[in-house]
Amino acid sequence: MELKQTVTLTNAYGLHARPAALFVEMANKFQSDVLLIKDGQEVNGKSIMGIMMLGAECNTTLHIHTRGNDAEEALQSLIELVESGFGENGG
Repeated sequence: MELKQTVTLTNAYGLHARPAALFVEMANKFQSDVLLIKDGQEVNGKSIMGIMMLGAECNTTLHIHTRGNDAEEALQSLIELVESGFGENGG
């Protein structure tokens, strides 16, 4: 199964080290492949170095792609994490 969803970063500093680490930690809980895409640049969502290379700031639109047996659960968990502002928005 392959799924795709677009999300917008709402936390003040975007995908800096702490939220990037949280994203990778969440992505690694699943067997599915996770890709994160910003402006055509595609990185492994399970790689903190890849995510940091995106330079994704607040209000950046990202595309999350998941592929595998638990793709739906992985995608939903990652969307919830991003939409929560990684706990940085008080939400």
